[in-house]
Amino acid sequence: MDLWSLTRDREKVTMVFSMKDVGIIVLGHGSSLPYNRELVEALAAMIAKVHPGPVRTAYLNMDHPQIREGLESFAGLGVKRIVALPLFLAHGVHTREDIPRELGVDGQSRRGKVRIGGEVVEVVCAEPLGADECIAKLAYRRAEEALR
Repeated sequence: MDLWSLTRDREKVTMVFSMKDVGIIVLGHGSSLPYNRELVEALAAMIAKVHPGPVRTAYLNMDHPQIREGLESFAGLGVKRIVALPLFLAHGVHTREDIPRELGVDGQSRRGKVRIGGEVVEVVCAEPLGADECIAKLAYRRAEEALR
């Protein structure tokens, strides 16, 4: 069980929820080249090994399922929240505008409620991967591999 804390009117409220009730939708850009989809699917499978709830994939364009179809794939699974996880390194038009619009969430707060399979589900859009030590280590490893 995980804890999620928020502050409201100077008093801290702790909400307890199970990660089993949280779906993760791994978002790729989409491409006409098949290895893009294969990479997104492989990363989603890795996430599914550590996440106890359902994990799905969707794409902004060119590949299927598209984002709305990906959200609908959670219908009937009993999820209370869905985290949209964009596999993008940094913010841009896609993460700031296109993805929130396709998810049906507010672009500023990056969250909202959508109806999926007759149920209202909270959708939260995660930040892009960003600058992180694990990404820097991976990038350096790729540089070393290029010299072999």
